[in-house]
Amino acid sequence: MLVNTASERVLAGLDPEQRSAVTAPAGPVCVLAGAGTGKTRAVTSRIAYRTLTGEISARHVLAVTFTARAAAELRHRLAQLGVAGVQARTFHAAALRQVRYFAPRLLDGRAMPELLDSKVRLVTLAAARAGLRADRTAARDLAGEIEWAKSCLVEPGEYVVAAAKALRETPYEPVKVAEVFAAYEKLKRTNGVIDFEDVLRAAVWGIEEHADVAEQVRNQYRHFVVDEYQDVNPLQQRLLDAWLGGRDDVTVVGDASQTIYSFTGATSSYLVDFPRRHRGATVVRLVRDYRSTPQVVGLANAVISQARGTEARLRLELVGQRPAGPAPEVRIFTDEAAEANAVAARCRVLVDAGTPAREIAVLFRTNAQSEAYEKALAEAGVPYVVQGAERFFERPEVRQAMVALRAATRSIPGETPLAVAVVEALAAVGWAPDSPPPGGAARERWEALAALVQLAEEYAATPQLLPLGVAATVERPVTLADFTDELARRAAQQHAPTVEGVTLASLHSAKGLEWDAVFLVGLAEGTLPTTYARTVEQVEEERRLLYVGITRARQWLWLSYASARSPGGRARRPCRFLPQLSPSGTAERAGGTRPAPGTQRRANRIVSCRICGTTLLAGPDRKLGRCATCPSDIDDELHERLREWRSRVADTQKVPAYVVFTDATLVALAERRPGRVEELVAIAGIGPRKLGLYGEAVLALVKGAAVDEICPQKTF
Repeated sequence: MLVNTASERVLAGLDPEQRSAVTAPAGPVCVLAGAGTGKTRAVTSRIAYRTLTGEISARHVLAVTFTARAAAELRHRLAQLGVAGVQARTFHAAALRQVRYFAPRLLDGRAMPELLDSKVRLVTLAAARAGLRADRTAARDLAGEIEWAKSCLVEPGEYVVAAAKALRETPYEPVKVAEVFAAYEKLKRTNGVIDFEDVLRAAVWGIEEHADVAEQVRNQYRHFVVDEYQDVNPLQQRLLDAWLGGRDDVTVVGDASQTIYSFTGATSSYLVDFPRRHRGATVVRLVRDYRSTPQVVGLANAVISQARGTEARLRLELVGQRPAGPAPEVRIFTDEAAEANAVAARCRVLVDAGTPAREIAVLFRTNAQSEAYEKALAEAGVPYVVQGAERFFERPEVRQAMVALRAATRSIPGETPLAVAVVEALAAVGWAPDSPPPGGAARERWEALAALVQLAEEYAATPQLLPLGVAATVERPVTLADFTDELARRAAQQHAPTVEGVTLASLHSAKGLEWDAVFLVGLAEGTLPTTYARTVEQVEEERRLLYVGITRARQWLWLSYASARSPGGRARRPCRFLPQLSPSGTAERAGGTRPAPGTQRRANRIVSCRICGTTLLAGPDRKLGRCATCPSDIDDELHERLREWRSRVADTQKVPAYVVFTDATLVALAERRPGRVEELVAIAGIGPRKLGLYGEAVLALVKGAAVDEICPQKTF
C-alpha cells in the first residue's frame, strides 16, 4: 500500500506526455524533450516510478549525462522522490569507476596508469617531435583535434582521411596533425599515463574483450538512462552498446534542436536513428514549455521552424504554459560600445527594480565579445561573473599583450597613430591583422587581441583634453602610453571581486542554464552565424545555437546588434535567423533615438497574439493579431457593415472589392475594432495611402455609424 501511494505521488502533477514517458513499458524509450519541458522531472520520475512499483531495483540503474552538475541534479531529484542507490554519473565518471575497479584483473595486477589532467604538455612535446613549435594556444588546438579523433574512434593513421570527410578546419596541415597525434600516443605509453578518452576506450575494451568483466558489469547494470542524448559521440555510444550487451532496457532523452557541439564529435544521429536501431521503441514528445513565456516560446519556434537538415526531422514545436509576458525587445545600435552601454543600463534598471543580478544573463557568440560588457557593467556599477571562461583582462594572451604594449611605449614614436602603434606592438606576441588562424583556441586568441586593436581605435576617437591653466582645455592626440594606462585602469576596475552578479557567458556555455532576463547580443552576420560557418550543416548549427540562447529566457528577452563594430565602421547586416530582427515599434537606435514613424517595415515587427501572447510569424495571423487556433472575438454586425461599405466603395471606384480591403483585413477590423488612428495603422494591410482614403470612414463605422451615413446608396 505504501509502495502504491509512493508511486502515485510520483505521477502526481505530471502532464499527459510526461506521464506517458514515466509509465512507458520496459524496453527502448526515446523521449524527445524540448527546452523547458521538464525532461529532468520526467527522467527521474521514470526511474522512481519503476523502482517504487517493484519493476526494477535502484542498484541496477545507471543514469549517465554530460556534466557533474547534471548528474548531481539527477541524484538530488531521485532523493527527493524517495529513491536511493541509483548510480547517476557522467560517461567519464562511470567509465573511470569501472576501469579502476577492474584494473587489477585487466592489467595482470598492475596499478592503473595515472590519468592526465591536461593534454597540453604532452601535445607540446609531440608537436616538437613532429617538427612543430607549438605555443600553448596551438597545443590546445592540437589537443582538441586529438580529442575529436579519439571520440570519433579515429586512429592516427586514419586521421587525414577522416578530417577531410568531416571538413575539419585543422590548426596545421592534416598530415602534420596526424604526426602529432601518433607522437602523442607514443609519449603517453612511454610515460605510463592515459587521457580521458583512453578511460572510455579501456572500459569498452574491458567489456568487449573480457567475458568475465562483461558478465559482472551487465549483472550490475540492467537499466540505462542517457540524458542529453543528442550530444553523444561515437566512443560514448560504443560504451553504451557495450554496457547494454544486446539488451534494450534503455531510455534516452534529447532534443535534436539543441545539437550545438558537433565540433567536438557529438552527433544527433543516434537520437535521430533511435527508433530505427531499436524496433518497437516507445517515442514520447514533450512540447509543453514550463520555463518561458508564450512570447519567448513563439520566437524560439519561429527561429527553429526554418531549420533544415537531419536534426530538423525531430524538430519540436513548443507550447508555452506560462502566463503571457512582455514581447521580446529588439534593439539596433550604431556600434558595439553603444550596444554594451545600453545593455548595462538596462541591467542597472532591472537590478534596481528588484531582479536579482544572478537572474540576468548577457549571452554572446564568442568569449572575445565579453570585454565590452565587462567594462560597461563595471562602469554602471552592476556586479557580474563570467561563466565558462576567464575575464577578458585575465586571459593569458591579453596579459601578455599588455606587457608588450607597455614595452612598446619605449620604442614606438609618440606621434604614431594609436591603432598603428598597437598593431606594431602586438607583432611582438605573434599577432597580425590578417585572417585569423585555424583552430578554435588560436582563433579565440586572435579575436581577443583584435579586440584590443578595436579598443585602441575607439579610444583614439575619444577626445583627450589637456589642461591649459584653469579655464581652458585643448584636445591632443592620444599616445600608446595613454592607451596602456587606460587598459590598466579597465583591468583594475573589472577585477573587483563579486559574490553574485549578472552572468556573462558564451551561448555554448549557457546550455542547460536559465535566467529570468536574457540579453542576446551581437546578433549580426559574421558573428552569428560566424564567418567560419561555411557549410550548410555548420550554418544550421549556428541557428540551433541561437535557438538555445532564446530558450534560456524565462520572462524577458532582449535581442540586439550593432550596425557597425565601431563608429563609422563597415555596416553589418542583422542575423539571418531572425526575420523579425529589425527596427520595431519598440526598437531604438544608439543614443536613445527612435526610428521616425513610417520608416520601418511593419512586416518585420515582433507581433504577439493578443489572446495567448505567442509570437506570430504567419502573415494572416499577424494581420488578425492572433493565432489561427485562438478563438475569434469578431463583431459579426460590424463585419457585415464593413463588407457592405467595401462593396459600395468598390462599385464607385470600379475596382474589385479586395483592392479596397482584403477579406482578412475586414475580419481583423471586426475583431480588433480600432478606435484611434494608431490602432488602425497597427493592422497589417492599412498603410498611409489606405489610411488617407478610408481611415475616417472605417473609424466611423467602428464607432457605430450606419453604412448609409458614410457611403449613401446610389439612387436611379
